[in-house]
Amino acid sequence: MVVWRPHRDEAGRSCRPVLTRGMLPPWHPEWVFHGVSLKWVAEFHWKDPKQLLSVNPGTPARILLPTTPQHRALWLRCYAENDRPEGNRLIALRHGALHGPLAYGLACGVHLAVANGVPWNEVGTVFLDYTSQLESLRDSWGIGGREDWQRQLNFLLDARNSPPEPEFVLRVREGLRGGLHELPSAELWRETAAGHAQDIGADPETVKNIEELVRRIIRYEARFRADGLLPPDGRVTTTVAYDYGRAVNLARWGLSARFCDQYEAEQAIVYAGALSKSAYTSWEDFSAAYALGRVLRFDEEEYGAYFEQNVVAHRLLTEAEGSPWRNIPWR
Repeated sequence: MVVWRPHRDEAGRSCRPVLTRGMLPPWHPEWVFHGVSLKWVAEFHWKDPKQLLSVNPGTPARILLPTTPQHRALWLRCYAENDRPEGNRLIALRHGALHGPLAYGLACGVHLAVANGVPWNEVGTVFLDYTSQLESLRDSWGIGGREDWQRQLNFLLDARNSPPEPEFVLRVREGLRGGLHELPSAELWRETAAGHAQDIGADPETVKNIEELVRRIIRYEARFRADGLLPPDGRVTTTVAYDYGRAVNLARWGLSARFCDQYEAEQAIVYAGALSKSAYTSWEDFSAAYALGRVLRFDEEEYGAYFEQNVVAHRLLTEAEGSPWRNIPWR
């Protein structure tokens, strides 16, 4: 249970404080913050009608609001009128990283920042609140402490979290292209991938799955071209972007959950950015690869939410004036 303690401001008025996301103080190992909504604040049991809500106390953006039943009813109406999913938005903090290796690494993790509607360029306290972050890491990643977090981060940085089959078939295509000096036909690619799988001892069911995976990648790439994630003659050469992009976010989440310190998180983010730069030729190239890795893992050719989130993020990041991809050169 969260205890919301009152305090008195410099004039002696009784207040209950809240901070908006952008006004949170810098990360501190002994401080954590819990997220609340305007609805939660409005429905809180305000015993003293003279008590005030102090928004961003101690900052130039401080606002004092009355908490009478009439005022709280107005908050509830505002909440209902403006309530919407937080995802699919590009958000940045003015005081966050905007240039340099850290910003570059954070820009490699921006897909998930857009999907979750959180600032892309901050390392510290503004991804999820502390309790939600612990629950998310436990439920989605099986992470309950520092050792679990470090192990999963290493898997991502080594590109060993995602299934190996997509990388296998994409390497086969690139090998054929190098030998033929042109892209192989779909049939040659499929047969060669299946043959290689047999040569290394794969069972018949695995070989069949490899053949179907080639077909799935061909269909996804065709859809990517139609939706603008790939140019007309574009292709994905490796899907390691999906692991590297998630490594950036797992570093952020680990810091928020107090499984690491600021230095460790930033070093991991910078390293993930360097790995991404070595594997791709442009932000667009990286984005298409990230998208393919994600849909192959979760979408099952439904072209549903996992697919649409990639399309929305790609368009925002390649077109919006404030996008890091428009302001940070790939090379």
